[in-house]
Amino acid sequence: MAEILGCYLPYLWLRQGHSPWLLVPAAASLGLFSWLLTLHPAEAGRTYAAYGGVYVTVAMVWLWLVDGVRPDRWDYLGAAMCIGGMAVIAFAPRG
Repeated sequence: MAEILGCYLPYLWLRQGHSPWLLVPAAASLGLFSWLLTLHPAEAGRTYAAYGGVYVTVAMVWLWLVDGVRPDRWDYLGAAMCIGGMAVIAFAPRG
């Protein structure tokens, strides 16, 4: 959510004509996102890859709740595939 919000607020400023002051909470949100990524004990690459699956799914929820566009079956399928890929990366048995 922190990354999506951090990217959505500049979009509102650049494309929707909202106040440039939105860049302040956008920067804070992206800073929070970056800090949260550092809290995971695993390798950064795996953490970021696993996060990608969650990001896609949250983006579909954002599409529905914020943009008012209900995802279709292809959106659901794509999100499910991303979560499946994330699960393989995150939960694979490693020695």
